[in-house]
Amino acid sequence: MTETLMWRIAGGSGDGIDSTSQNFAKALMRSGLHIFTHRHYPSRIRGGHTYVEVRAGEQRVRSRGDGFNFLLSLGDSFARNPSEDAYYGKEELKPLTEHLDDLNEGGVIVYDTGLIDEDDVAEIGLEERAEENDWHVYPIDLRALAREHGREVMRNTAGIGITAALLDMDTSYFEELITEAMTGETRDQNLDILDRAYERGREFDITHDLRAPSGEHDSEMAMLSGSNAIAYGALDEGCRFIAGYPMTPWTDVFTIMSQNLPHFGGISEQVEDEIAAASLALGASHAGAKAMSGSSGGGFALMSEPLGLAEMTETPVVLVEAMRAGPSTGMPTKPEQADLEHVLYTSQGDSCRVVFAPANVREAYDQTRKAFEMAYGYNLPAIVVYDQKIQGELRTVPTDFFDREATAGMDGVLSEDELADAAHDAAGKFQRYRHDVEDGSNPRSIPGQKGGRHLVTGNESMEVGHISESPDNRVAQMDRRMRKLSSIREDLDEMDSSHQTYHGPADADRAILVWGSQQDTVFEAVDRLNARGESVKALGVSDLMPYPKTEVTAFLESVEECLVVEMNATAQFRGLTQKELGRFGPKLTSLLKYDGEPFEPHEIVSGFEEMNSGTQPEGNMRLEPATGD
Repeated sequence: MTETLMWRIAGGSGDGIDSTSQNFAKALMRSGLHIFTHRHYPSRIRGGHTYVEVRAGEQRVRSRGDGFNFLLSLGDSFARNPSEDAYYGKEELKPLTEHLDDLNEGGVIVYDTGLIDEDDVAEIGLEERAEENDWHVYPIDLRALAREHGREVMRNTAGIGITAALLDMDTSYFEELITEAMTGETRDQNLDILDRAYERGREFDITHDLRAPSGEHDSEMAMLSGSNAIAYGALDEGCRFIAGYPMTPWTDVFTIMSQNLPHFGGISEQVEDEIAAASLALGASHAGAKAMSGSSGGGFALMSEPLGLAEMTETPVVLVEAMRAGPSTGMPTKPEQADLEHVLYTSQGDSCRVVFAPANVREAYDQTRKAFEMAYGYNLPAIVVYDQKIQGELRTVPTDFFDREATAGMDGVLSEDELADAAHDAAGKFQRYRHDVEDGSNPRSIPGQKGGRHLVTGNESMEVGHISESPDNRVAQMDRRMRKLSSIREDLDEMDSSHQTYHGPADADRAILVWGSQQDTVFEAVDRLNARGESVKALGVSDLMPYPKTEVTAFLESVEECLVVEMNATAQFRGLTQKELGRFGPKLTSLLKYDGEPFEPHEIVSGFEEMNSGTQPEGNMRLEPATGD
């Protein structure tokens, strides 16, 4: 990949770090670059160290990269504790001090002397560390500059002006964004501050050689998160009802759907808890609407009862589960991949559901649409599982990627004409749960349809829905429901393109297996390993239930050994793979990380190189040996 800019803005929650970073990323996108953002924030409304990283390059950017090379440190305006001996340290300084270990050699630092005191800077030894690492430091009072030409709250705009000057960037895209978003005096003051800060930045003796890359897009681009993609996929697939209760990080999907559903004639309901949310979605689906709900881990646990009801009554619904570091509240604003088993097996008895785990914005859109297709085609619940990384990161995507036909119909519902020819019992009730359906999926009727009358209950039932505890009926109904998964697997295997994503040389003799949000970081690591002379390929798996046994079998049979990369402490995806394909256990070594930060490419490279060394890689990672070792 060509050289990329890795810019990080740091401050306190409430300081406008997120909005400023989004505008910076959008300006880079409009200038012709591809972008990728990574967001780090505490579970506090105001105060607490937060930062956003923007990586930009001429070519498509797959991951956050290794470290970063430009720091704009604004300090924490809402810091709780000004003293070093407080429980959380001197929080005002953290937007500077917390980033120095990750700043790459030759990097640039801009810090706001209006909040970060020069004595504190001397105390942390910044000058000595800068000399040791060839950092280029540019202190400036951004608050004073903002006050002089507007208001202190506009210091972020001043920081963007300094950044543009030091990176030799065209400010016209920033001016364009300010003009679009603001009016009157506020707009004029921000434009003035941007210009003055740029001029002030050009007065520095610029000693670094870091510059913003240049590029040009072949088509119109949009900047979207995984939350956007899930919501847009649901809307395009005809979802017209959502119920939910806010919980980080699922709230983004709920908010985007709630904002957009009224434009499509749909309904959004915020309710008292997640039991009610999933139950309302289930009721809406029963009544004939395409419906969804969702939550994060703790809220999804409450959905176990309506999820089980959906499986037993064979009522379609789509749920999304946004993983975060747990258990319990855990670290609610940090990513982790430790809810896999929770999502696969939450509820009672044997699971009969579809579970997809998209790896990026494009997959989130496609697989959300496929989740609705499977749920409403086979009359069962489908789950889209993702994490805080996908939820918040922004990527550039061509707008024509979304030029698809919208879908409104439901294949799993019979018309009244079809119901007239369907099987009924002697009393005239529709045999909704017949035993003898080849693919396991009985089509349903909607309440009020002529000829569609039957019972719906959470108990095991006979063909027309009456409760039945007959052993023969139980076996017949369970076997039929399980046949749905086999049929769905056949459908997925016959698609024009697989949900599983391959990367690297097909004839490589070593491999990396990954699922979900770490996929593209793994792919960047694979490129580096092959550039070093290794022979490595990777497979990103999205179909978690039903598991893609044929594809994964062929992949694992083609290699001598495989590293399984995931963000949890218990190797849950490796466990699932061994459950489905036990004979490959001796080939699978796990690389695990669960410190609240996603992998960087160099960490995966390091883990791969240490796979057979008998030692653990540096950093907050752990290698778990293959079964039997």
